[in-house]
Amino acid sequence: MDKPSVGIYGLTGCAGDQLALLNCEDELLDIVGAVNLKSFPMAMTSNDEEGPLDIVFVEGGVVQAEDEQMLRKLRDRAKLLIALGTCAVWGGVQAMKNEIPREELNRQVYGSQGERFETITAQPLSHFVKVDLALSGCPVEKGQLLQAVAALLHGDLPRLPNYAVCTECKMAENPCVLIEAGRLCLGPITVAGCNARCPSHNQPCIGCRGPVEEANVSSEIKVLKEKGFTSVDIRNRLCTFAGEADSLKIDSLKEASNA
Repeated sequence: MDKPSVGIYGLTGCAGDQLALLNCEDELLDIVGAVNLKSFPMAMTSNDEEGPLDIVFVEGGVVQAEDEQMLRKLRDRAKLLIALGTCAVWGGVQAMKNEIPREELNRQVYGSQGERFETITAQPLSHFVKVDLALSGCPVEKGQLLQAVAALLHGDLPRLPNYAVCTECKMAENPCVLIEAGRLCLGPITVAGCNARCPSHNQPCIGCRGPVEEANVSSEIKVLKEKGFTSVDIRNRLCTFAGEADSLKIDSLKEASNA
């Protein structure tokens, strides 16, 4: 069987998810040996930018017009397109609501050169093209990334967690950061896969992996209000990483406002 041809690309983002792959130091040579790595601009100097690819990993969100153009070209070249990391899956922190007009924002960030940048409101890959697999995380978890690569090499899509961080937290027998400590924790509505890293260190889950499927956002908001958090506190936390998720846009922005 021929090795699958693979490309790894980044749109607008911090490149942390590509770095997570490079940080698989003990496994990296095995991964490279098992695939035909055609393109990885972050790590390679010679890249195939035209040929067909079996699997494409794409990190970052669509924030510039050229991001969308590049993404559509990658989708046309790829049999499977994998959204890598929270920015690619949900929009990430760069998709947070900002009241400043974009022209003014560009000017404040880039000065007199701001008008040269064709920026748009940050959006996830799925708003533009079909995504075959979404691997969330800020950055993506090494173990989950390796499991996904192994499954793809066997011709399968990996099985990802369909339960909340709260479940991992209970399995670790952690005291509840939300109920017992009264802190603004999103563990009940955030998809698992991190082994409840933050609550295991007595820190609230900030929702960096995005919402679990069928997240009960209404109940989460109710509990947070009972704990004394304001509508602004709740909205800001809910939309920090996954403001483009339908469950959070619809429920949180309406119900959190009904203080």
